[in-house]
Amino acid sequence: MKSFKTLATLFCLLALCVLVTPLAMADDWNRETVITFSGPVEVPGVGAQILPAGTYVFKIFNSLSDRHIVQIFSQDKTHVFTTILAIPNYRLKTTNKTVITFRERPAGEPEALRAWFYPGREWGEEFVYARPRAIELAKEMNQPVLTTTIELAAAPIETLNTAPVEAVAPTGEPVALAQVVEAPPAAAAEPVTVATAEPLPQTASPLPLIALMGLLTIGAGFALSIFSKRAV
Repeated sequence: MKSFKTLATLFCLLALCVLVTPLAMADDWNRETVITFSGPVEVPGVGAQILPAGTYVFKIFNSLSDRHIVQIFSQDKTHVFTTILAIPNYRLKTTNKTVITFRERPAGEPEALRAWFYPGREWGEEFVYARPRAIELAKEMNQPVLTTTIELAAAPIETLNTAPVEAVAPTGEPVALAQVVEAPPAAAAEPVTVATAEPLPQTASPLPLIALMGLLTIGAGFALSIFSKRAV
């Protein structure tokens, strides 16, 4: 009889692992994050694309590529404001909160989105601007900005995965990526602006999982009943 109880326990544990593991991995896979900006923010896109103050959802579109593709959605995730090319950037110290860094702009101008760091990760996403806008920002801030030679507005996501990325100086000349992107170990962490990150809303009902667990339990009981009758 002990063998039956042990088998039942192992079956239930296996069922719980099958149900819980995909749920735990889902958010880490696409890093879906709800972010609230208290003021207008410029994001990479066509020209100077400005998002008004409000709540948005950041998600990784394809986390298997060498360069990550980030999409910014409306709060209800029904509209994509922009799809952004990014490359990895390193930070010396991780945090348990979402961190957004900005490029400082002249007084009265919206801050320009620079990078996004997901909680607990050393590597974040450094955003790439279209070349004309990247040169303008580089001149305004007198520092290099990431850009690409392709036309971001018309590029399909498949093209973004392999698009060449470079850093452009205020003069418009290309410079080493190391002048923009930190490589480990970084000498010091640069000052950052932290956006308000809200807990992800519950988007699905637990009822399907409860029903599935019930079916698995019934199946386990039925199988054990047959097995015990054959053993007698």
